[in-house]
Amino acid sequence: MKIQRLFLNPDEHRPRVGWRLLAQFFIMAAALVAFGVALSPLFVWGERWGVSLLFISSLVGLGGITTSVVLARHFVDRRSFASLGLHANWEAVRDLLFGFALTAAMMGLIYLIEWTAGWLTFEGFAWEFQSPAGVVREALIMLVIFVFVGWQEELVARGYWLQNLEEGLTRSGTGSSGRGLAWAVLISSLLFSLAHYGNPAFSWAALLGLLGSGYFLAYAYIRRRNLWLPIGLHIGWNFFEGTVFGFQVSGTESYRLILQSVRGPTLWTGGAFGPEAGLVLIPALLLGTLVIRWYTRNPPKIGVCATL
Repeated sequence: MKIQRLFLNPDEHRPRVGWRLLAQFFIMAAALVAFGVALSPLFVWGERWGVSLLFISSLVGLGGITTSVVLARHFVDRRSFASLGLHANWEAVRDLLFGFALTAAMMGLIYLIEWTAGWLTFEGFAWEFQSPAGVVREALIMLVIFVFVGWQEELVARGYWLQNLEEGLTRSGTGSSGRGLAWAVLISSLLFSLAHYGNPAFSWAALLGLLGSGYFLAYAYIRRRNLWLPIGLHIGWNFFEGTVFGFQVSGTESYRLILQSVRGPTLWTGGAFGPEAGLVLIPALLLGTLVIRWYTRNPPKIGVCATL
């Protein structure tokens, strides 16, 4: 009986939170391998077909991560997929679009700060060197890629990890529900940051910047108790950061509409990793937090797993 209580929550008759997270991790690893094998012909023929490796990689992540969360949520958590905060309604559309639009202002602020400080040199626009049709095509491809990335990363970080951790830490006697939530935000944000460890130019500054970004996205989830707002923020952040304003996206290159080069102090600009590794990130996150607080003046008063 004691061994059984180590693995199962006696009140719910399902695995404890640590085992649920571990199960999702192994399901995710297996699903990513499976999708990688299934889509391997695209990697071989991608160049001939004009399909970028980044697009194919995002498809693998989309399939693997989504599949793992769906399976873990149903068979391990014994909860519905929609209960993660994915109910489809007009409010979800509004939150998604608002989050996407807000990041345009946030990234615009970063661009303005760096340009005003003389850390950034504007070099032109993409349509000055490429046909309009080519510009639209490349920008739309990047938007689709960032939709895939924003969905899958928020689904697992602010969806599966954060919500399971909050539920488990609150019920385990860690303290008040507020303290359990605080630990859940910290752990899930740290995992989110460490998930980028393999990105080019990753550093301690990048780790801290992504940790702060994780807190920002968690705040958006907590204020609405749905994933649509953080998903919109994540998609928009990557798209406006890389494709529109021409910065590095967590150390990776992106198609750019604004051609520019950054030569300012790495401490402020983030250097080769991009704004997430620089102090210039802080005013943007503060702006976003204040706007989200205003936008969610009357947040829904529902629990993490209100729908079972």
